[in-house]
Amino acid sequence: MGRRILNDALRTMVNAERRGMATAKLQPISGVMISFLNIMKHRGYIKNFEVFDPHRVGKITVELQGRIKDCKALTYRQDLRAKEIEKYRTRMLPTRQWGYVVVTTPNGVLDHEEAIRQNVGGQVLGYFH
Repeated sequence: MGRRILNDALRTMVNAERRGMATAKLQPISGVMISFLNIMKHRGYIKNFEVFDPHRVGKITVELQGRIKDCKALTYRQDLRAKEIEKYRTRMLPTRQWGYVVVTTPNGVLDHEEAIRQNVGGQVLGYFH
């Protein structure tokens, strides 16, 4: 169920971007989704997001920037070692110049660059470009 929530939220954001909307409302929410959005914000793919009522079902309002081309969550969480992350990234992303693979590690939810820098592996949550 939790993996489906993340995938639905990311698809909602992509559809809102394609329709030219300035914001997207995501509901229900999860802690993994908030971590994924933090990475997207840090890398400049979204402007900002606000979490409303996080203790219940909750809602997130995301301010879009127009940079997201595609964004997917994997329903199966594939295990990756630190050495395999670069090979996986070249297979999943369209070019070397943009896009990030998001990995959940023992050090938290990281993008592929941080995971390689910290030399940790983990499970792939999804990717965006």
